[in-house]
Amino acid sequence: MIKTIDSITEFIGKISAWLFFLIGIIVTYEVFMRYVFTKPTIWVDEVSAITQIWATFIASAYALKHKNLIVIDIAFRDTDSILRKISETFSLLVIILVSAVTVYYGFELWLHSTQRGHTTDSYLAIPKWFTQASIWIGFSLLLIQAIAEIVKVWTVGITTKNEGLS
Repeated sequence: MIKTIDSITEFIGKISAWLFFLIGIIVTYEVFMRYVFTKPTIWVDEVSAITQIWATFIASAYALKHKNLIVIDIAFRDTDSILRKISETFSLLVIILVSAVTVYYGFELWLHSTQRGHTTDSYLAIPKWFTQASIWIGFSLLLIQAIAEIVKVWTVGITTKNEGLS
């Protein structure tokens, strides 16, 4: 089960990376259109912002899996010590709690916008549920990955950043 969660997280992380690459292409296109042809687009700002929101939220689980979140290990350098495992578990439980609350309220917000047909206040009028879905989906992925990380802490130990990337 943990390998499946890790595989999904890896796949989602790659999607996130490609979304950030796409943002770069879109913004480059806008710069080219604006300054070379003096014909700015009406869609780049909103599309790049929405893409960035999605890429950021879904990348959080990937960052957690690879220990790329903030880690302070001055007090607990020995990854096999019981104090390190307790400390790591506590921090993951905080992530789980915050994620669970965010998923709950994010889903409520998404459902409300979906049922009411809310759209963005722009020329494109993109449905708000599309952007708001990134919140509860991204935090759901983070919550599931945090649970997997707790299991790893107590079964296989804490994987260092370099081992996680190999």
